[in-house]
Amino acid sequence: MATSGAHDRLGGIEVFVQAVEAGSFALAADRLNLTRSAVGKSVARLEARLGVRLFHRTTRQQSLTDDGQAYYDRCIRALAELQLGEAELDSGRREPQGRLRVSAPLVFGRHCVAPVLRELAMRHPQLQLDISFNDRVVDLIEEGYDLGIRVGALPDSASLAARRLGMQTMGIGASPAYIRAHGCPTTIDELAQHAGIVYSHGGAERGWEVKDAEGRVIRLRVQPRLRLDDLQAIADAAIAGAGIAWLPCWMLTHYVRTGELDVLMHGDRMAAQEVHAVWPQARYLPSKTRTAIDALAARVPAMLAT
Repeated sequence: MATSGAHDRLGGIEVFVQAVEAGSFALAADRLNLTRSAVGKSVARLEARLGVRLFHRTTRQQSLTDDGQAYYDRCIRALAELQLGEAELDSGRREPQGRLRVSAPLVFGRHCVAPVLRELAMRHPQLQLDISFNDRVVDLIEEGYDLGIRVGALPDSASLAARRLGMQTMGIGASPAYIRAHGCPTTIDELAQHAGIVYSHGGAERGWEVKDAEGRVIRLRVQPRLRLDDLQAIADAAIAGAGIAWLPCWMLTHYVRTGELDVLMHGDRMAAQEVHAVWPQARYLPSKTRTAIDALAARVPAMLAT
């Protein structure tokens, strides 16, 4: 009974901390794989045990009381010590186990990250994978992720560590039907005259980075016909003949092999993008995270080289 009570007490603290950091019971429930009702009941039990109110609650928002803020400050220090102790023990464990939360870009994650981690989970039955595919750059620490995959230059960060997984080269392609109807551009100036299918996320377009005759990286300005926020949708539109598309070579190569797209420009004429695994900086790296990073570092470069 004492063990069960201690477990419930620690569980209540973890739920409380997540509720504070998530900003709502609903988001905390999503992060903890619980229902909103379960989170609310856990916090209520904690308040009853402590004899104080931890949150100001309204229909629109929740905020900490003074007692809640003081208790939260102590809780995060205590949980940090517990996590450090667990990580120290786990760093010497060979068999990865526990829940691994990973954030990866939508298409790159599905095609290059998920297969590697899926095989890893099959080899290690005690490892539980939770992969989120989203082109939004998530805050790993704020949103509780163990590992993130980033494509492109990394900003300086004192709170994150990183390991380069490889370089993603890009290419420009179009369908055979589009080329027959509109011609085959071979120079940067000619490409700029064609209808482009461009990636746009959050209202911002991603420029097409190519190299000029002197090897300098420049932004190719095409005439946008379609703006889409998903690379697969861009590839599908190019296959349908809607225009020319700027795609990762690993993706473009697949459709060249099937005959659905032809290459207009690639290789040395294109700027490459770095791909990194990033994770919260810590004194000890849990074996589940280290094993996942090692697996990705071993497999992803070959995928990018196709």
